[in-house]
Amino acid sequence: MASISGAAAPPSSASCRLRLHRQLLLRPSHLRLRAPHSIADLSRSSSSSNSAPTPAQPLASRAENGAGGGGSRAVEKDPIKLWERYVEWLYQHKELGLFVDVSRMGFTEEFLQQMEPRMQRAFADMSELEKGAIANPDEGRMVGHYWLRNPELAPNSFLRNKIETTLDGVLAFSQDVISGKIQSPSGRFTSILSIGIGGSALGPQFVAEALAPDNPPLKIRFIDNTDPAGIDHQIAQLGPELATTLVIVISKSGGTPETRNGLLEVQKAFRDAGLEFSKQGVAITQEKSLLDNTARIEGWLARFPMFDWVGGRTSEMSAVGLLPAALQGIDIKEMLIGAALMDEETRNTVVKENPAALLALCWYWASGGIGNKDMVVLPYKDSLLLLSRYLQQLVMESLGKEFDLDGNRVNQGLTVYGNKGSTDQHAYIQQLREGVHNFFVTFIEVLRDRPPGHDWELEPGVTCGDYLFGMLQGTRSALYANDRESISVTVQEVTPRAVGALVALYERAVGIYASLVNINAYHQPGVEAGKKAAGEVLALQKRVLTVLNEATTNKDGTETARILLSH
Repeated sequence: MASISGAAAPPSSASCRLRLHRQLLLRPSHLRLRAPHSIADLSRSSSSSNSAPTPAQPLASRAENGAGGGGSRAVEKDPIKLWERYVEWLYQHKELGLFVDVSRMGFTEEFLQQMEPRMQRAFADMSELEKGAIANPDEGRMVGHYWLRNPELAPNSFLRNKIETTLDGVLAFSQDVISGKIQSPSGRFTSILSIGIGGSALGPQFVAEALAPDNPPLKIRFIDNTDPAGIDHQIAQLGPELATTLVIVISKSGGTPETRNGLLEVQKAFRDAGLEFSKQGVAITQEKSLLDNTARIEGWLARFPMFDWVGGRTSEMSAVGLLPAALQGIDIKEMLIGAALMDEETRNTVVKENPAALLALCWYWASGGIGNKDMVVLPYKDSLLLLSRYLQQLVMESLGKEFDLDGNRVNQGLTVYGNKGSTDQHAYIQQLREGVHNFFVTFIEVLRDRPPGHDWELEPGVTCGDYLFGMLQGTRSALYANDRESISVTVQEVTPRAVGALVALYERAVGIYASLVNINAYHQPGVEAGKKAAGEVLALQKRVLTVLNEATTNKDGTETARILLSH
């Protein structure tokens, strides 16, 4: 998988032929900028006319000694050496049309040799995880999000049956809603209002932004906070369509304050509009939870299970992500296939042939294994805008830990932020190139600009997508010229299969990196501490209000103070 030959055959559209030329740097406009014997000339001489699209070739190189990472390292700008490094380290998946290029990360052979025992231990940890090992010891739980896209991996027939039954239920329910077999009292459902927070919102939001068709069978809105104005805005935007809105409430326990508050606010809006909420409500929650019991007693339209062995940030392939996606007309089976194909690849114990291992290794190299550099995620595709936010939660909630598995205080983590290209070109790229060198970049590239037959040229030989491509190349080269390292992840187009693969790729990379730094990626004690602190604040507020109410008839300040202290 590491060579650059044998990629998936490209579609025959004119758009993709232009992209192929662009990817191989064969456009005359590009060649005019380069001296003879450059990378462009090398690629031209070694490429045939029917070659498949490949990610953009690197243009500079570094030769470095030492195995450490995380510092500010000067790089050697040698295009020939980097071309050779690119050829050696490019990962590609033929069926998925996915490429990972780590040639602009300056890891050394010495570093690779030193990390090999840790990498093999990480692979063993991932294997045990998939077999059902208790990977979340403080909660006594397995971690099984990998089983969701391949139920045969589940450790027993009961779990396999639950996964398959849930998927069948999601597919049947979504089809019945779209076809009109299941309707609201006011007629066909036209909209979805999803209430959830964290992984229960970010995953579905990311997938909706990336994959929802221009005219979906049901349009989706989200309530993902306890901000009254934000809730009011979403309800107001629905207007009369509230009567034909399917409300999906997502909470494992049903007690998450933000989700509970959103539900209560929406139920009030239904009452104010003279609507019966239960006829339009769907619960996705753990069986026998408070929310599950409420939905069952009140006779909600449907209930789907959440599993205690799937965390919120890894729940996109469960009912949490699949139901909203299916209701928008997104092919969730293709998402699952993409994730399963990537899972299969990331079980490979040869680092060079495992894209998740390459990512985790580069994260360790860049950050020194202690998180001292941030990861900037730059997707050059508007539909992937929310990928950076999705990865922000997946990576930071998983890796931001105070203690390692041996109880040592380590304060681990990897900070993630980003927006999209080329918007970032006019925002913080200035600092990335010339400011504090405390980051590395992940570029996300999409080869196909538009569907076949829909591309057109702004000027002779140049499309709008060519400009976007040029911005990506220019930014990456400018950063690298100033010793800023980067990873490039490329997909041929944004499809359900590709998105499923991206989700699975980063889920596995997080797990491998956590093993490398000896932390538990599957719990979140800091989040729980924040919830507890918020609860204490609310309890104090109630206490103060009680005291003030009791003291309203008492004019003596001393007596008021006595009452406050007594509470």
